[in-house]
Amino acid sequence: MPFTEDEIIQILKIVEQSNFDELHLESNDLKLVIRKGASGLEAAKENGVLTLQSSLETNGDKPLDRSADQEVKDNHREKEELEEGHLTIKAPLLGTFYRRSEPGKPVFVDVGTLVDEDTTVCIIEVMKVFSTIKAGVKGYISKVCAENGELVEYGQPLFLVKPL
Repeated sequence: MPFTEDEIIQILKIVEQSNFDELHLESNDLKLVIRKGASGLEAAKENGVLTLQSSLETNGDKPLDRSADQEVKDNHREKEELEEGHLTIKAPLLGTFYRRSEPGKPVFVDVGTLVDEDTTVCIIEVMKVFSTIKAGVKGYISKVCAENGELVEYGQPLFLVKPL
């Protein structure tokens, strides 16, 4: 079964955020090779093999340093979301955030739900692998910071908890 466009995009994001320089994936007759390069990621196809390398945004001849700008935005957003005395449950990996086990089922937790360290709060899916996320803290959910079905990044706040 070939990869979907969403799966390839998720793979690219994972590789971009990883320490890997190169990734080779094979599924039936599809071969996917992803390489990080000094100039970013580029795509090439040779001998039926698709090679993807990401491109950096550029400003003329100079690459833009988006990491510092993004870090400032992330810190500002996190400070806005955090309330004094609250703990944050953060995404332990990059993937798609789900608040329920399947469509039509109730959400794992909502604002006001009492959680303890072993309470399942959500699921994060990466390439059809579903990881159950535990609260890791004891208290009441005070805010849900991510939308159901949204792609979340490593370290992104998912929930705020008022500890007991």
